[in-house]
Amino acid sequence: MALTKLRKEIDAAVQLPVFDLSREELVQEALANHEGVLAANGALRVVTGKHTGRSPKDKFFVDDANTHEQLCWDNNQACSKETFDRLYKKMLDYAATHKMYVTDVYAGADPHYRLPVHFVNELAWHQLFVRNLFISNEEVPLDAEGFTVLCMPGVYAEPELDGVHSEMFVILNLTEKVVLIGGGKYAGEMKKGIFTVMNYLLPCHNVFSMHCSANVGPKGDAALFFGLSGTGKTTLSADGTRALVGDDEHGWSKDGIFNIEGGCYAKCVHLSEYTEPQIFRAIREHTVLENVILDENNVPDYDDIMLTENTRAAYPLHYIDNALLPSVAGHPKTIIFLTADAFGVLPPVAKLTTEQAMYHYLSGYTSKVAGTEDGIVEPQATFSIGFGEPFLPLPPLTYAKMLGERINEHGTSVYLVNTGWSAGPYGQGHRINLKHTRRLVNAVLEGELNKVEWETLPVFGLAIPKACEGVPSEILNPRNTWEDKNAYDVQLRKLAQLFAKNVTKFHGLITEDILSAGPKA
Repeated sequence: MALTKLRKEIDAAVQLPVFDLSREELVQEALANHEGVLAANGALRVVTGKHTGRSPKDKFFVDDANTHEQLCWDNNQACSKETFDRLYKKMLDYAATHKMYVTDVYAGADPHYRLPVHFVNELAWHQLFVRNLFISNEEVPLDAEGFTVLCMPGVYAEPELDGVHSEMFVILNLTEKVVLIGGGKYAGEMKKGIFTVMNYLLPCHNVFSMHCSANVGPKGDAALFFGLSGTGKTTLSADGTRALVGDDEHGWSKDGIFNIEGGCYAKCVHLSEYTEPQIFRAIREHTVLENVILDENNVPDYDDIMLTENTRAAYPLHYIDNALLPSVAGHPKTIIFLTADAFGVLPPVAKLTTEQAMYHYLSGYTSKVAGTEDGIVEPQATFSIGFGEPFLPLPPLTYAKMLGERINEHGTSVYLVNTGWSAGPYGQGHRINLKHTRRLVNAVLEGELNKVEWETLPVFGLAIPKACEGVPSEILNPRNTWEDKNAYDVQLRKLAQLFAKNVTKFHGLITEDILSAGPKA
């Protein structure tokens, strides 16, 4: 296929290209350029500066005749073609006088739905990140039409002139197939930029794109783990008894599921070999460690969050001992929605009806712990459609409809698992024991909970098991763990009211059976 006009312009503008370096060569380039240092475990440790996470307020889509009616502008920001053109030219001018690292990779492990991506990076460590997180281009022609990503932290926007909010910018031009990233070093913007593109493209091919991790059991039984950052997608899907398909981004086609990526981007905060052995062992040579503090011997200190709690490790999928390669599997038998409930009222595990599954997918609930700097001590509810709203360019019901169709067609069971607080809210109770969460997840996947008695959680109407081998029965019903039962009831209704308020935006858009599947505030 012929290259796009902009792709030809970009290739012509890059005067000092460095093509397709190996991971080891990129590490050496990064060290020579003083972009990072070697950790004792062989990983390349880098610091991302001002931006230690994604910057949603700085992400835009070009609003043009092609996208104006397609995209959901309720949760996505528009910018003009003129804004894109100004920053695009600024980046081409910059590329003409600076060395650029260039490579071709692809997103999508299923050959029927793969997307070639042409990366042009200013930083060698960014190119290493790309080589770790995406899939090798060995089977993709270098002239195949796809998307091009320009990532140049040295190019800063001028907000008043360029029509953006800050010096940082991420602009997706879906019509001309170009993504611009400037003004910040956080590498996750590249990963999520292409994930957003895939969330735009895949539904057009009747593929349900998902913000979830996935693994497969010895009998070929696939499972999906949906959840926002910090809820346990990566941790719980990394299971020594099951093959890892991927830790964050997947598609579900008529043939089954497939990983969109070729690597993992794991959170490192409080990482230990005891609690997360597979992830701990995956951090070795050529891994990119973002914002992790090193001790005097260059050993990573994962408990030190001086720079950020969002410390990250980017490594190839094959660094996980039992990764499934190629990362393609059958239709999932089980779906698990993960939430970290800091109100301390949701159960450690609950089974959902199809209607409840649709409701909780559209809610995408988790909670964030409030910072003490502004005097707020209560948890804050966060609702993110599809457990990944910032990455969904199309109307939410596009994705929700696909979920419901697939659950019904394949008889997939859906569970809600709370990895948050028990015996009280954040600040009073405690985080649910990871050992107990793992046991409950294994019981779900092995079908053990099909043999136990169930009861109903009031207000939310959730089915919760009365027993699970290896888990104290008293924690299964969260009310039992609170010393002050009245306080629990107050918190339960408070959270239910937040759910009810959030779902009002879907009134008139979804059926009454789905609306009524939520909590009764």
